[in-house]
Amino acid sequence: MGLFDNRITRDGKTQVPVWFMRQAGRYHAHYQNIRKDHEFMSMCKDPKLAQEITHGPLDEFNFDAAILFSDLLFPLEQMGMGLSYHSGPPTLEVALSTTEDLKSLTPKAPAREFFDFQKQACSLLRSSMPEHKTLLGFVGSPFTLYSYAVEGAHKGNLISSKLGLLDGRYEGFVEILFDNLLSEMCVQAEGGADAVCLFDTACGEVSLETFKTYLLPTIKKLTSAFKKIHPEKRVIYYSKMTNLSYLREIQDDNIDVLGVDWRMNLTEALDELGNDYHIQGNLDPSFLFASWENLEKQWMKVWCQVQESKVGASKWICGLGHGVLPKTPESNVAKSVKLIHEKFIY
Repeated sequence: MGLFDNRITRDGKTQVPVWFMRQAGRYHAHYQNIRKDHEFMSMCKDPKLAQEITHGPLDEFNFDAAILFSDLLFPLEQMGMGLSYHSGPPTLEVALSTTEDLKSLTPKAPAREFFDFQKQACSLLRSSMPEHKTLLGFVGSPFTLYSYAVEGAHKGNLISSKLGLLDGRYEGFVEILFDNLLSEMCVQAEGGADAVCLFDTACGEVSLETFKTYLLPTIKKLTSAFKKIHPEKRVIYYSKMTNLSYLREIQDDNIDVLGVDWRMNLTEALDELGNDYHIQGNLDPSFLFASWENLEKQWMKVWCQVQESKVGASKWICGLGHGVLPKTPESNVAKSVKLIHEKFIY
């Protein structure tokens, strides 16, 4: 649980912990070597393969947390939308173009049965990871999953998705999704995940008023239901392309960490929200392609923002503003983690 409690200390100083979204992904030779012989979906659904892939960056780069190797769109497959990765990017056989399309959603299997592969992978990971390392599960947020269900991808202006907030598609989708998504979170927790991340990569596409009216009530209902079952587990909520106005509105005691992207000033986020949450972020992952000299300067700018805050580093988890990008130089990932562990101490 080193992300939150029992952080590593040395010489009377405490070390800031770090993990990256998508740290077990396409940039990593360890992942690519496994990918040569396996389809993406089989890599996710084979608990031993998921364990092996998840361990790669933990072992090689010494991150302080491992995040389950899986995919956030699996609830759409469980709901009968025909998820496939055969063409590369995910595709769906069903699109929610009208409220009538909701009638076609028929679960392939009960959620606890369907998501058991994630529980098994978490169990294998928790038994093979050092105790001081944190195991993270993750799911997609309701609106992000809904946007994929409507659009088939997170792209464009999400016009149909936004109109679906008004015509009943979002409400109907969430009614079907809710218990299934809650079960997915629970099976990860039961498998040994110390925390579950709720990734909301599409919410920054909607207005603040829409976020407050439609998205936030569902998020809070989900986190409340999860914490009633697993009060000892942590919840991490990450939103992309939002700002402090959105995060101020959350006011959710069931969320423990707010992840922020690089568009947000980290000092302000810590000062305004650090008393109620841990804050994670927020280097632009594009900078990982820079020369080490320039990348180091960018990391030190992030550290300066943390040091300038009134709350300070005790409520900060170091990370990126989004996921590690394909073809990111592995050497820069390794050097980044080393720098953070050596220099980001308080």
